[in-house]
Amino acid sequence: MGGHDPRAVGAQIRMQIPNLTPLEAQVLDTMTGRTDFAETTGLKEVAVSARVSEAMIVKIVKKLGFSGFREFRRALTDYNSSETANLYSEISPDDTSTEIIAKVFGTAKQALEETLAILDISAFDRAASILHGARHRDFYGIGGSAQIARDAAHKFLRIGLRAQVHDDAHMMLMSASVLGPDDCVLAFSHSGTTNAVLEPLAIARDKGARTIAISNYVDSPISSLVDVVLCSTAQGSPLLGENAAARIAQLSILDALFVVIAHTDAEIYENNLSKTMNAVGSRRAP
Repeated sequence: MGGHDPRAVGAQIRMQIPNLTPLEAQVLDTMTGRTDFAETTGLKEVAVSARVSEAMIVKIVKKLGFSGFREFRRALTDYNSSETANLYSEISPDDTSTEIIAKVFGTAKQALEETLAILDISAFDRAASILHGARHRDFYGIGGSAQIARDAAHKFLRIGLRAQVHDDAHMMLMSASVLGPDDCVLAFSHSGTTNAVLEPLAIARDKGARTIAISNYVDSPISSLVDVVLCSTAQGSPLLGENAAARIAQLSILDALFVVIAHTDAEIYENNLSKTMNAVGSRRAP
């Protein structure tokens, strides 16, 4: 990971947390929670403070994708000194409205900065190509994810690309069963473990449909069911959770997909955009 964008480090660490054991996650918390982590911080010192062996520390940092403790130390030091890391602040009971607003906006800004830093451009381009070329587009999502799916479907309809949103487990299964090789599914799952989305996604794939996932974890179960996975990332907090900030990042990924696709056949899509805007405009009060 040496030489990577410092803004991506926090995200890359967080995305591996589901692959850690509870003890490993606890040790990681201890390491990332240190405000004095620096280039001079020794492996032995970290192991003693976390009450585990040096071998355990090395095992954890390798699970996180680093070659060893030194690379992890350098990456975390660079990240901690970046503006992106400092954008996130925990909300406390004594905060004023002004402080809460600044922290909520800071969390959203951090999610956008880090998501942009980890975004796989080749995967993004593949997703845009699949969505653009599909005959039918089915969007799957439950709860808050369904709201993102609806927002995306609304944008695509503005340029004449139709998409169906399904947020009911049975409807998703039925929809998936009649898809074919010319169709695609765009699935939204923050955790990447939502069975109501995973089951129809597996059926869609078996029917030959192209599949795309938007998730917060690159190695979650959903990634094994799709042709393309696009990752958002957000720092979790007890009050807001990860979902609130991740939702903003996911909406931005979809906005970017929409704009790239709209540019593909600009004349056709601008004509469709004009038609849909005129249709809506005619219903507004004079």
